[in-house]
Amino acid sequence: MDVTADQHTTVEDEAAPPFSERLRTATWDRHEDAEGQGFTQALLAGRLSREGYAAMVAQHYFAYTALEEVAEALAGDPVAGPVVTRELDRVPALRRDLAALYGPHWGHTIRPSRPTATYVARIRQMLDWPAGFVAHHYTRYLGDLSGGQFIRRIAARSYGLDAEAGVAFYDFGALGSLPAFKAGYRERLDALPIGESERRRVVDETRLAYQLNVEVLADLGRRYPADLVA
Repeated sequence: MDVTADQHTTVEDEAAPPFSERLRTATWDRHEDAEGQGFTQALLAGRLSREGYAAMVAQHYFAYTALEEVAEALAGDPVAGPVVTRELDRVPALRRDLAALYGPHWGHTIRPSRPTATYVARIRQMLDWPAGFVAHHYTRYLGDLSGGQFIRRIAARSYGLDAEAGVAFYDFGALGSLPAFKAGYRERLDALPIGESERRRVVDETRLAYQLNVEVLADLGRRYPADLVA
């Protein structure tokens, strides 16, 4: 055994930033890409049409259905399991929102876009790679716990919606303190039982997850261009 090499690795590991910080830093440019989309800017400015907002909620439904089905399957996995929290589940809230936005027969109305179908297929592939699932879980839920709270206020005001129906997706009251939950989530990321090579793969998958989300937003922007909203 090369003791020197082992000691060197240990020193490097101790000096490396926490894994959660590495994920945040490595995906910052992707985060800016998402915020820079015309569709996102229109939404945040309160200029997006109700139809555009409803279409975004519909695409969320397909993505979160896949995420939460995979989460249930991997809940007992030693790598993916620590981040799975049932209080995070969004599908029941999305169903209420879709009923408010499209009516009681919403299930016959909505369809996944091509980028959403690609995104969903990638999420489902993570059944065979639990660490990769963590990348997708982190990308969606941590984003919703942060910027999603601002979107909730904008959407409620712009479309006359309330927390029970229309913007229920953004209500994380079951988690208690959101800052405390996010801090605990990042601690669980930092403690994931995976080695350095696998962590690098997770960083790459997180960047891909962000890119897939950007492509969904770009498609929504083409269908609901900002220059046509009120």
